[in-house]
Amino acid sequence: MPMDSPGIAHALLGHARGRERRDASSGLAQRVVVMLVILLATAWAASAVADTVEGGARAADSFQGLDAEVQSLKQEVVDLNRDLFMLEEELLFPANTQLAIFVSMDVGTFFALDSVKLVLDGKEVANYLYTQREAEALLRGGVHRVWLGNLRAGQHEVTAFFTGKGPHGRDYSRGATLRVEKGVGAKYVELKISDRERQLQPEFVVKEWE
Repeated sequence: MPMDSPGIAHALLGHARGRERRDASSGLAQRVVVMLVILLATAWAASAVADTVEGGARAADSFQGLDAEVQSLKQEVVDLNRDLFMLEEELLFPANTQLAIFVSMDVGTFFALDSVKLVLDGKEVANYLYTQREAEALLRGGVHRVWLGNLRAGQHEVTAFFTGKGPHGRDYSRGATLRVEKGVGAKYVELKISDRERQLQPEFVVKEWE
């Protein structure tokens, strides 16, 4: 096969991109490790100063200064960890193929959520069991990302199965389906649970975010 074959070029390009992604993630991970080492060393130094320096305003000022430095380093480690997490998501789920699915609730008078099972193109991709605290957070207006993944362009079917307690505390299970047209760019889908006042029943809707 000729060396200028498109298949070989594509494979080499994919290999190079994969190596760049691994190098970027590895670089951030190394930075986090370095910051943790610095943090531990500084904390040890602060403890040593506190044990060896006796009384006086100068000793107190020195300890307070070291404590402030430790707190600053802790914040830097937190920020680096957040940046690493965001970079990993960007590498694993590029915006042009990304699909994110969220769960939300409105009122919740006629339904208490226990779990959500998500099926994409006939394959189960998520099955999440909610704690009481998580369910209460949804009722207060929170939104939970139940799944994030990559999806090729074209038409896909998203089906969500909701289980919980319905009217009068009875076990309740219901499904809802949506056909999604995936193009170039990220796609966001919402699984919304709301109350249908007229029928005194919960309503389950799967819809795309505009």
